Amino acid sequence: MHQQALEILQCPYCGSAFTLDAGPTLRQTGDEISTGLLRCQCTTYPIVDGIPVLLAGYGGDGSFPQLLADAPEQVLYSMLGLDDERQAGFERWLTKPDGTYSELLELFCPGVEGPYFVHRFANPTFLVGQSLLRAVASDRRCFARRVIDLGGGSGHLVRVLGELAAGQEVWLAETNYWKLWLARRIVAPQCVPVCVDAEAPLPFQRGSFSLALCSDAFHYIWSKRMFASEMMRLVGADGVIVVNHVHNALQENHSMGLPLAPRWWRNLFAEMGARAFKESAALEALITRAPLDLTPQFSDDELAGEQALFMVATLLDGFWRSYPYPGAQCTSGVWRLNPLYEVEAQGEQAKLSLTRFPSPSYEDEYKDCKRYLPAELAVPANVLARAAAGAWDDDLQALAECYVLLNVPEHYL
Repeated sequence: MHQQALEILQCPYCGSAFTLDAGPTLRQTGDEISTGLLRCQCTTYPIVDGIPVLLAGYGGDGSFPQLLADAPEQVLYSMLGLDDERQAGFERWLTKPDGTYSELLELFCPGVEGPYFVHRFANPTFLVGQSLLRAVASDRRCFARRVIDLGGGSGHLVRVLGELAAGQEVWLAETNYWKLWLARRIVAPQCVPVCVDAEAPLPFQRGSFSLALCSDAFHYIWSKRMFASEMMRLVGADGVIVVNHVHNALQENHSMGLPLAPRWWRNLFAEMGARAFKESAALEALITRAPLDLTPQFSDDELAGEQALFMVATLLDGFWRSYPYPGAQCTSGVWRLNPLYEVEAQGEQAKLSLTRFPSPSYEDEYKDCKRYLPAELAVPANVLARAAAGAWDDDLQALAECYVLLNVPEHYL
């Protein structure tokens, strides 16, 4: 955590500013704080491995401050939710020069959620969010100040924001500490992470951000009115709110959460002129490389049949327009074969088959990926090695444009 982050952080409960405790928990190199305690007018919050944990009940009383001072690594293991066996695996991972994100997911998140994160860069809901961000980023008013992803998981869209922000700070707010740790370590190391409770007021000063994003998370939040009001408070009258992939209560959906009907989603941001859009239309525009049109004002009836929506809210003049096709992927990482593909060597060619779905339920939930991922294709046998080596040509460009090749962070797969 950079000490300058204290300029906009405030207690989510009493609203007062923080001071940094100068006691034995503090470990700081220059402006960078690795461990410490933040004090406000009502309680104390810890900084654990550079991430402020602004959750109720953490670090204020008892033996916690002493443990943070004496054995910060044990506090980290606790925050990551590691039992003895997984802690040993984590310690082994830390010694590996080539340890990967996917290996860490097996330690932090054994179960069905892990494959979702591994395959996120080719997921249709992610691609719509990425396309939407890349489109609106052409209006640089989105980046007049810091930007933030709320409930941003382990940083996949934060990575996109980091490439678009042109030097502005990109913040990641998330309740699950292990996701923040993964984001800062591998997926989006440029981000400013902070551990927050989405069901409580957000710990930032009014107007701190020019863009607030929430993707594939809002329908899991109970206190929707408060969360929406907080998003509007964070960006102010000259900001932009993007809410990507919210479930429609009028339609069946995987992992439903706590959805709303379209009119009530829009109503949450009515004072900022929110518009709700068809996610299916945005995906179609992405696949056909058509402009992303933000001019329609869809009626509730027109949106009723959509499984999922996205919303944009802003009072900025001239924002509601058609945005040219923005291009598909980041370019700041390395190019790797989409892990959904099986590779079979066939002489001077390799056969790629879309068969490695992690489960039948995953394949069903994200079946729209089959609209842009070829079921089978043959490529020159050396094409994958060329991509891994950083070479680039028309063959590789074609594979990237249909997401057979993915641009991912170093040490992701």
